[in-house]
Amino acid sequence: MYAFAQEVPDAAIVSKIRKEGLENSKVMDISFNLTDANGPRLSNSPGLKRAQEWAMKQLTEWGLKNAHLEAWGNFGKGWQVDKYYAATTLPYYHAIIASPKAWTPGTNGPIKSNVVLIKADSVADLAKYKGKLAGKIVMMDAGAPLASGIKPDFIRYADSTLSKMAEAKPAAAGPRGPRPGGANNAMAQMVKMREVRAAMGAMLVEEKVGLILTYARGGQGTFFTSNGASYAIDAKPVSPELEVAAEDYLHILRLLRAGKPVEIEAEVKTSFYDQDPQGYNVIAEIPGTDKKLKDELVMIGGHFDSWHAGTGATDNAAGSAVMMEAMRILKTLDFKPKRTIRIALWSSEEQGLFGSRGYVAKHFGDPKTMVLTPDQKKISAYYNLDNGTGKIRGVYLQGNVAAGPIFQSWLIPFADLGATTITASNTGGTDHQAFDAVGIPGFQFIQDPMDYNTRTHHSNMDTYDRLVEDDLKQAATIVASFVYNTSQRDTQIPRKELPTVPAAAAAGTTAPARN
Repeated sequence: MYAFAQEVPDAAIVSKIRKEGLENSKVMDISFNLTDANGPRLSNSPGLKRAQEWAMKQLTEWGLKNAHLEAWGNFGKGWQVDKYYAATTLPYYHAIIASPKAWTPGTNGPIKSNVVLIKADSVADLAKYKGKLAGKIVMMDAGAPLASGIKPDFIRYADSTLSKMAEAKPAAAGPRGPRPGGANNAMAQMVKMREVRAAMGAMLVEEKVGLILTYARGGQGTFFTSNGASYAIDAKPVSPELEVAAEDYLHILRLLRAGKPVEIEAEVKTSFYDQDPQGYNVIAEIPGTDKKLKDELVMIGGHFDSWHAGTGATDNAAGSAVMMEAMRILKTLDFKPKRTIRIALWSSEEQGLFGSRGYVAKHFGDPKTMVLTPDQKKISAYYNLDNGTGKIRGVYLQGNVAAGPIFQSWLIPFADLGATTITASNTGGTDHQAFDAVGIPGFQFIQDPMDYNTRTHHSNMDTYDRLVEDDLKQAATIVASFVYNTSQRDTQIPRKELPTVPAAAAAGTTAPARN
């Protein structure tokens, strides 16, 4: 455990933040507008643009300044589902749980055909299907049987788990050893499988197949979706494709394997949007007021984009709503911070942290060369939320152990709300990494897992109904307190040693590597 630092939060301010955040919360109203009212927020889609416009208007109405869209770079095409319908009509009628894969085209109007089962373990196996698939609905002869669940979907961290997290030591970087033989064999099989899939995809386009059914990961009516094609402006054409819930896919597969015909009728309409390939983040701020510190920054954020099968409630309307609510709390209290507080709602996180990485590259520096801007020194910390609807249980330090005692003190007023844990561990896969990569203190909060990984993450079940109101209230209250404390400190949050410049990048630049 870390020793407590002599840095006691202002009890009167914490009390005001708690009262506003827990008793007068607007976090569920924000969440409703991001999900039910604006729909899925796939990158560069109309749904994302609607939500961004709403967020800018709302932040401005609360009194934040300079709410605007800021381009981070080129993304590519937007896409949305305009219509989807599919059902078996033989051996009997049954509506199919599915979704078009992102960035795939629609069918050429309504389609109805017997399903063709494709069996292909190699590229050579595809030859027997030449000239036989035009206008057909096809599926692959693959799909693992489902196992009954033996673990609960919905969990919270036990005290013992949090204790182990608190005892973790910073991860030591070191050379990666050779892969074991089994891993090499698995990699070879994966490469072969990709080759077959690529060849099959090209053949199906050439054959003018009507619709592809693919097996979606998941179970019990939940399926986890993905993209079925590139979003690049010049992407090669692909076939229409539905990602089908496991129960429905396996039902069809069993019938076909038994030699029984299956007929499906379907219609899919999708639209592409390529008029503006730029990606944008929503930015707004509460200006600093201290003569010496107002040019310094405290930043908070979460990614605004989502997948398309649900409405992106836990991933990541929850994090975005919490961060917006934290800004609302501070404005409602008429807080005039020493440092400027800036919120960023990132786009295209799902495709590779593009929004935050583009923003960081523009404002703070290039992680490939570690050529940093003067503003890199002016940001005290960035706080992120992107692990679902679960309450905050503490902070991942991302190896920045010097910040540990500070955060431990800041969590003391929230021990009764279950937030107590500081861990030196890293966590990945979200936007704080963009800041950490250029030496800026970037942190993700520890959150209870809930049913994020088991039921909602990237799935058709990621809807408003999966949000837990009390947890989101708690999270917004804690974030608002952290932001207040960071903005008022005499000094910035401590920093780790700057990342080293990758050898290849250092060899290719003559500019200074660090500032």
